[in-house]
Amino acid sequence: MITPDYCRMMARYNAWQNQSIFQAAASLTEAEREAHRGAFFGSIRATLSHLMWGDLMWMARFDGGAGPGGSIAASPGMYDWATLWSERPKLDARIAGWAWMVTGEDLAGDIRWHSFAMGREIGKPASVCVMHLFNHQTHHRGQVHAMLTAAGARPDDTDLPFMPEDIPEWR
Repeated sequence: MITPDYCRMMARYNAWQNQSIFQAAASLTEAEREAHRGAFFGSIRATLSHLMWGDLMWMARFDGGAGPGGSIAASPGMYDWATLWSERPKLDARIAGWAWMVTGEDLAGDIRWHSFAMGREIGKPASVCVMHLFNHQTHHRGQVHAMLTAAGARPDDTDLPFMPEDIPEWR
């Protein structure tokens, strides 16, 4: 269904877009990042906090590393701006490292976990879960992109075909 190359491309896209979003968000004041803007999680910072939580949750399932703790309901308030700013590049490196090492066999199996949101055990193909990780990121970054644009910040374009070949280090 998907390949290791797909995972590597999407991990690069994730890092590129997060660099853009975070640079644009850094141009705003704390009050502007915290303002309720009508999105599902309210503010720019709260949406980025939920996204960090979700990425950590999925990566724990994929690589067996540390997860975020807490619940989806608590996710919007879990990370303040300073923590997001310092920890997001590390998480993006973790995602890229996993993508570099993932194999076709890893993507062919199933993943099982207990979903507290659903209140039961869930099992899904690994490929579907990986696609969900990247789709979930794109969905919420799209919300943040719209909120940033409305606030006067200027994140980069989001078009996958225009992704730079090399994703620069965080500035």
